[in-house]
Amino acid sequence: MPRRIALLLEFDGARFHGWQRQANAVSVQETLESALSRVADGPLRTVAAGRTDSGVHALGMVAHFDPPVERPPRAWVQGANAHLPPGAAVVEAAPVEAEFDARRKATARTYLYRLLARPARPGLEHGRVTWVRGPLDVEAMAAGARHLEGRHDFSAFRASGCQAAHPVREVQRIAVRALGEEVQVAVRADAFLYNMVRIMVGSLVEVGLGRREPAWIGEVLVGGDRDLAGPTARPEGLYFAAVHYPPEWGAPAPPTRGPGGFEPRNF
Repeated sequence: MPRRIALLLEFDGARFHGWQRQANAVSVQETLESALSRVADGPLRTVAAGRTDSGVHALGMVAHFDPPVERPPRAWVQGANAHLPPGAAVVEAAPVEAEFDARRKATARTYLYRLLARPARPGLEHGRVTWVRGPLDVEAMAAGARHLEGRHDFSAFRASGCQAAHPVREVQRIAVRALGEEVQVAVRADAFLYNMVRIMVGSLVEVGLGRREPAWIGEVLVGGDRDLAGPTARPEGLYFAAVHYPPEWGAPAPPTRGPGGFEPRNF
């Protein structure tokens, strides 16, 4: 029997209405399954490590599927890419054990958020960064972000449509850094709630603009009320950067490089 296949993907979220298959919109899942089905000469379904909203990009999404036929890994990569539209690509394919599950076997996920802090709007980076007109105090944002590290109830950073069974998550690492006019926020956690990163970033921007003190982030976290947090940051600055698995599964490793030299594999 053909072995389960795990894929490493990247895509431009501006071209799709999120990951999940939808009845009246073009999704990454539907597009990928259509391309893979042409390589397999038959229908198949994919399971991804996470779901992304419309406009959200991916540097290192992982998905798995059970192929109905045997193909070498390079055939899945080259064949899928021959049928995928611009803005989406399979970077790697790896055979894995039948028990591997792209979503359930992940131990952590990493997101990257990109902010362009300058008076002029983006031109070349339109749709790939979120524009903030005022300068951002990166040190204050980093101080606020430290309140989010650890295992907490993240109800205050959870959108109303979240269907997670509970709001407790462990943020293993969060970092804020400046790259000229760009400010990057990277977050690694065991799992994420719906819009969790975007609400975190929206709140940290309030701190960066001087509207709130860094300690306010901790107060919002303890308060547990979404209405107390900052606005939900826009989707175009968000990147699903990496999925992390125990090495014994043999799943594709996260990419080594991202925008501005960010290293998803080592974060």
